[in-house]
Order: sequence, then structure tokens, then C-alpha cells
Amino acid sequence: MTGDRHTQVVIVGGGQSGLAAGYHLRRLGVDFVILDAQSTPGGAWQHTWDSLHLFSPAAFSSLPGRLMPPQPGEEYPDAGHVVTYLRDYEKRYELPVERLVRVLGVHRDGELLRVETDSGSWHARAVISATGTWWRPFLPAVPGRRHFGGEQFHTVEYRRPQDFAGRRVIVVGGGNSGAQIAADLAYDAELTWATLRPPRFLADDIDGRALFDAATARRRAVDEGRTDTGGVASLGDIVAVPPVREARDRGLLKAAPMFARLIPGGVEWADGTRAEADAIIWCTGFRPVLSHLAPLQLRGRRGHIATTGTRAVDEPRLHLLGYGDWTGPASATLIGVGRPARDAARQIASLLSP
Repeated sequence: MTGDRHTQVVIVGGGQSGLAAGYHLRRLGVDFVILDAQSTPGGAWQHTWDSLHLFSPAAFSSLPGRLMPPQPGEEYPDAGHVVTYLRDYEKRYELPVERLVRVLGVHRDGELLRVETDSGSWHARAVISATGTWWRPFLPAVPGRRHFGGEQFHTVEYRRPQDFAGRRVIVVGGGNSGAQIAADLAYDAELTWATLRPPRFLADDIDGRALFDAATARRRAVDEGRTDTGGVASLGDIVAVPPVREARDRGLLKAAPMFARLIPGGVEWADGTRAEADAIIWCTGFRPVLSHLAPLQLRGRRGHIATTGTRAVDEPRLHLLGYGDWTGPASATLIGVGRPARDAARQIASLLSP
């Protein structure tokens, strides 16, 4: 459908953050629509690598209102199980999602915000941006990257170890994605795992719940002006999910320091040591997808949009949800997005009140 349409709130993004926001707006009786560029439910989870598993059991990886059911035979559910859960969640709460709608820009239009899409315009009194980070992979500026003669991939492009069987592969990145993909490749490829600093594994009996607790404690400390976090783990620590634990215990998951540069046939460290490589997989993180907010001119010098909680400081009709700690402790996780989504919905409901 094209043309101008009106609603109280437009949510941009139909992944886990958009659904959590929709759940809370529905409970508050607010009229809204969720605009999703994807053709099917599941957000970024439907585009991950085949062996990806959550860091926490299903019950501790749930959106507000409905526990994720356990996956038979799996302590930590895989991405396919998450996709099914998000699809059922959307259906259960009858969330109004319009698919294959790409948001081009959000503009001020008097007392309203105008959301321009590739299928017409929406006018709303508030907007929640919940586009996540998956569609904006980050590649570091490593010298020689353009001169490397092999193939280069980012986390978003990796699917399965069979694609790299028998090849010399360098995985770059010491976070959970780097560890999981390195563990995935350890049996089929000639693996080098390069990390900026030595990887730190959480104890085997600690999972992603500890990371959520750490993020919450850190945010509370910042809010209270304290330097201690009271957390039991760092957000940079690696959760030893079973495949990672197995590869580590077999001695297949040993990290090398980050190399200094790429050369046509591989990589080179600062001391002149070299390693040949056929492919490099950059597990180097993501940046928030915020280009649709450019017309509002909210970014500071470093490209950051100032927020109080989830609300944009310079545009109180806009909330940002699910981009990481700056929009709520662990808000980029399934279990972490519920609280900031609730807070955003309540503030918007208050804004809409007479």
C-alpha cells in the first residue's frame, strides 16, 4: 500500500527489540505499526551461521510476556529455535508487522514525525528505532587489507565449516563470535585465531546470565557515579558453550596475537613472522544501523546520538532500542531488551497522554 498513513507510534525494525516494544505498547493500549525490511519473521537470527547457539538456556533468553520453550536435546537453543520463537511470539500477541518495507528516513513534520519508506509515508507522534547492528558490519583499518590475495569475509557472511574444509583460515576477533566460529572451523580447516588481547573464557558453569548481570551492574554503577560494577564477568568474556569448550579442551582453540598487517599471501606480525592464508574471517563486530535517522541531525561529533535511557535527548519523540548498553543494559540481547522496551513504551504513552 502506498500513500500517507497515520498511527501513534512507528517501530522501525521487526526483530527482537521491535517485538518487545510492540508487546509493551499493546499492553498500554497504544496504536502502533512495526515496519520490517525482512520478508519473514525472525530478524537477524535467520541470517546467522548454522551452528550458532545462544549463551543462555531458553528460559533465560526470553522476551517479555512469554518464556522461550526449551529446545529438545539442547541446553543452549540454536538460531533456528530462536527464529521459531520470534515468529510464534509475533503471532501470539498479534503484533501489526508490515514486511518488505524499507524505511528511508525519519523527518520532523510539525507536531508529528514523518517516516518515509519505499512504499509511502507514515505520520506518527513517536518513533522507536529498533534496527539493530547486523546490517552494518565493522571492518578494522588493518594495513594491507586491500592487497590480500585471498578471500575475506565478515561474521555476517560465514555459514558453515564445510565451505572452508582443507583451507588455511585466519579468524580475527576475541569475542564470542570469534570463539564460536574458530571452534566451528578447528576440525576442518588449518586454523589461526588472532585476537587483539588474550581471550578470557568464563568458567564452564557460567553462561550468558552472568553477562546480563554484569551489564546491569555496570549501568547501575555509572548511573550512581561509581567506578565498581559488582559484576562477576566482563562483557568481553567468552561463554564456554559446549562446542567452544570442546575445541578448547582438545587444544584446538589457541589464540595468537593480532597481526600487524596483511600481505598478498597472508598476514605478518610486527616481528616479521608470517602466516599464509587462503581466507580471513573478520569477527570484529558491528555498528548501529542509524542512517534512517540522518534527517533528524541528532549525531554528535563521533556519530553518537545522545540519549537519556532510550529517549533521544534532542528529539524526545524518538526512542532508540536494542543497540547495546547505551540504550539499556544488555539491550541487544533477548533477555536484556525487555526492561528498556517497557521503559520506552511507558514514556511514549505518557507523551501521548492529553
